[in-house]
Amino acid sequence: MLSLLGFLTICVFLGLILTKRLSVLLSLILVPVVFGLIAGFGPKEIGEMVLGGIRQVAPTGILLIFAVLYFSMMIDTGLFDPVISGIIRFAQGDPLKITLCTAVLTMLVHLDGDGTATFMITVTALFPVYKKLGMNKLILPCIVALSAGVMHLVPWSGTVARALNVMKTDPAHLIIPILPAMIGGVLWVLFVAFFLGKKERKRLGVVHLDYDHRQQLSDEQKESRRPALFWLNAVLTIVLIAALMLSLAPPSALFIVGFAVAILINYPSQTDQRKRIQAHAANVFSVSIIVFAAGVFSGILTGTKMIDAMALSIVTMIPNEHAAYLPALVGVTSMPLSLVFTPDAYYFGVVPVLKTAATHYGLNPIEIGRAAILGQMTTGFPLSPLTASTFVLVGLSEVELGDHQKFTFKWAFGTTILMTIIAIASGAISI
Repeated sequence: MLSLLGFLTICVFLGLILTKRLSVLLSLILVPVVFGLIAGFGPKEIGEMVLGGIRQVAPTGILLIFAVLYFSMMIDTGLFDPVISGIIRFAQGDPLKITLCTAVLTMLVHLDGDGTATFMITVTALFPVYKKLGMNKLILPCIVALSAGVMHLVPWSGTVARALNVMKTDPAHLIIPILPAMIGGVLWVLFVAFFLGKKERKRLGVVHLDYDHRQQLSDEQKESRRPALFWLNAVLTIVLIAALMLSLAPPSALFIVGFAVAILINYPSQTDQRKRIQAHAANVFSVSIIVFAAGVFSGILTGTKMIDAMALSIVTMIPNEHAAYLPALVGVTSMPLSLVFTPDAYYFGVVPVLKTAATHYGLNPIEIGRAAILGQMTTGFPLSPLTASTFVLVGLSEVELGDHQKFTFKWAFGTTILMTIIAIASGAISI
């Protein structure tokens, strides 16, 4: 019964947001509350689940607030202006070059494994170019999502960190065997960028792009630029990213301190500090509030044990004679399940069950972890309504979540399918 209610909760939630009958914010809150009541839990119990879920996502919410503030401020200072100018000069109004540059830039930026920061930097840098050329506005978030998704396999990303924790292993055993698959995923993303760019080139042609983003700046934006502090800001950002990669402190703490130092250096006046914070307050609020709503969703599904029931249902659907295909099945389904399970729910709820099942069937349990990270909250995270950074991506790209999912899903799923095939061929996953 709980399993059925869990799947119904997910289906109703996805149906409401894909058909735009209810906003994502309200869907994340109201749908699980209704099904929690149907499952027989009282208001007090559901309230405790809500608070529990919010406590779980609080560090992420704090991280998101200060990460958005930090990178928004760095954009204000002009830190990324040289990158934007270089891309524009190289592309020369050619949509094909622009889409390829989008993929490469996103992969480089996402080496830090932080989706929010990646989307802040790449979309903000490239959105004006796409808009100026009249390119399909869904292509930018699509290519950024695909590029960040495949690079999310770096060992220090939150997703892989969860997998390492659950599998009780190290990156050498989990990541190195799937490197060929990851390389294949990178090449696939470049192919998709080429394909979409070529279509846009055919539709729009190669146009003369008389565009200097610095000339498009408002007086306030020009006033906020700090060219004299470029190298200091660059070093500060590199140090911050290095600290994230080395896990010198919790990410939220690093961004809190990094933001405080950066705003003091660039805008020592308290008046200027208030202006910079107020300039981005709406964006910070609209994104961070979704995080806490997602906490309500995951808190209720976890607290009611619906997630546990769904995980057991998935395992019981696999007949013994087909058990050898379990790792491959995990790989194929990993990306779509990003739309259903939060990373914590999947890696701490579903994967342990699948790992136990693999051991029971005489399979190498680490293959479950390898298969899972080929899609679950890697290629799938930039499409998941349960991932806060997804809303940064669609918000900055000025597209609706449902439209983004419809346009990007097939390409993201294709990435996972290709990587799964390569993982099987290379022996990282057996069948």
